[in-house]
Amino acid sequence: MDRNSITGIVLIMGMLLGYQYFFAPKEVPAVKAKAVTQKAIILKDTAKLVSIDSSIKQEQIFTLENKDIIVKVSSKGAKLVSVQLKNYKTYANFNVGKSEGLYLYNTASDEFSIELPTTAGKVKVANLDFKGVQTGNKVTFSGALANGQIISSSYTLPESGFLVDYQLDAKSVILTGGDYFIHWKEQVHQSEKDITEERKATINYLLTEDEEFDYLSENPSSVTNENLDQSTKWISFKKKYFLTGLIPQGFTFKSAALTATPNLTDSVNIKTLDAQIIASAQDLAAGKSNFTFYFGPNDYSIVNKVEAPNFGKNVKLSYDFLLPITKYIFVPLFGFLESLFSNYGLLIVVLVLIIKTALLPLTYKSYVSMAKTRILAPEIAAIKEKIGDDAARVQQETMKLYGEVGVNPLSGCIPVLATMPVLMAVFMLFPNLINLRQESFLWANDLSTYDSFLNLPFNIPFYGSHVSLFCLLMTVSQLAYGYYNNQITPDQPGQPINMKMMAYVTPVIFMFVMNSFPAGLSFYYFVSNLVTIGQQLAIRKFVNEDKIKALLDENRKKIAAGGGPKKSKFSQYLQTQLKTMEEQQKATTKNPKKK
Repeated sequence: MDRNSITGIVLIMGMLLGYQYFFAPKEVPAVKAKAVTQKAIILKDTAKLVSIDSSIKQEQIFTLENKDIIVKVSSKGAKLVSVQLKNYKTYANFNVGKSEGLYLYNTASDEFSIELPTTAGKVKVANLDFKGVQTGNKVTFSGALANGQIISSSYTLPESGFLVDYQLDAKSVILTGGDYFIHWKEQVHQSEKDITEERKATINYLLTEDEEFDYLSENPSSVTNENLDQSTKWISFKKKYFLTGLIPQGFTFKSAALTATPNLTDSVNIKTLDAQIIASAQDLAAGKSNFTFYFGPNDYSIVNKVEAPNFGKNVKLSYDFLLPITKYIFVPLFGFLESLFSNYGLLIVVLVLIIKTALLPLTYKSYVSMAKTRILAPEIAAIKEKIGDDAARVQQETMKLYGEVGVNPLSGCIPVLATMPVLMAVFMLFPNLINLRQESFLWANDLSTYDSFLNLPFNIPFYGSHVSLFCLLMTVSQLAYGYYNNQITPDQPGQPINMKMMAYVTPVIFMFVMNSFPAGLSFYYFVSNLVTIGQQLAIRKFVNEDKIKALLDENRKKIAAGGGPKKSKFSQYLQTQLKTMEEQQKATTKNPKKK
């Protein structure tokens, strides 16, 4: 691997690690979670519920269905019973060929309840009995309190899509106090292969002020929580590839207490997401009580169309500074290729070819810069032999040589750095791309998760208990590319790091990092490495190093005569700094400090 490519890879790792350390949300210790607000605790106080009209005894289950989802609701509490996605399966069902759709809500483990403050006490709507009437894909419920006050609600499912409209009408109920309470809880069940990734399920929300999007930490092993003491436009429970959202229509939530609790010893309910929400009773009395549920895939092309501000941010396409590249280049390009190819392995190959072709001018410029360094290698080696182990003087004389022949030392690094945003955008996008979910290619039956070519009877620290063949192929291709570049790249004297050795160390490090990453991402990098090697071989045939050497000799003569290319400001600055360092070193040598 050449010096510029290694520099780029090191910069990528530094940027990713730096972002995680300085900017990523900090993990909340599991020992002590923040206390919820006093208002939220009222949700759990149901000791003084109002008596209800129990004349309606028999529970009725109503089914709403379109081409995407099946929603079941009950006359008992006019509540959701279950929500099933028709065209998505859990990994377990997919792996054994079952066709049963994936459930995003089930009343056996999940809860959505509303508690109203009335003159006679608190009313938990889920405990009331209702009469239901279904007309098409709409169910209307009506129920009465013991004192005759009427509560009604309805669920409406459009002909297609993943939105469910819910309306609560309590205008005839005399409410006391300024707030009513919503308790929304979901027990996350494993639907993907990697349970650790599944335990990163979190709660997203959008604050009304400045429409600020935020979320709880995706910590898979510790409790995280947040008290929102300001109004919120929506709240969502986000899993790896699926999303349930609650969007108030025409009003906002006043505050909320959010908690995400991993259940490390439970293989069924692997994480609990809990939202205790406070809303205005005045809004409810005024008829502002319509909600929209979203039960569906966390697919940007779908979620971004939901009529709620910034709802598309539920899909973590990339870090914010890379979002334009991902949003306006990769997502549309991927969607276009999906319309042409049904085989996602082939799609990834074509995607690599398009990206590599677009970046070819930068690759060519980097190769030419490396060729110039290779041509100057004998002169640099002579400088090293003449000066010896004085690294500062070697660097200074090397920069002087570059200036004499008109070579900019940054000309090879800048093209590599320019490709880094693309590399990082792919690194972020593929693990969050639902398009690859349960799409097979070769031996990998699901490109959205790691391919287990070999399961180990033990766990290797930082690596795992499985062997991903696509990850191994990526590593081998990177080692091959590093070996190829080491053969054509001259030694760089005075460097504190053996860059040629790093060409072999870095791929091994990435192998440990990416063994549990999606097979689609490893396959992308594998194909990308092969294409890069092919481009390098092709460019080498078109680049005449004799002509480059003649050009450098001509530049040397022109610069010596006072003409030709001028030194760049960076070259002048770097040479000045090296000279200053040399003078300081000499002064230190002549006047050593006394101990």
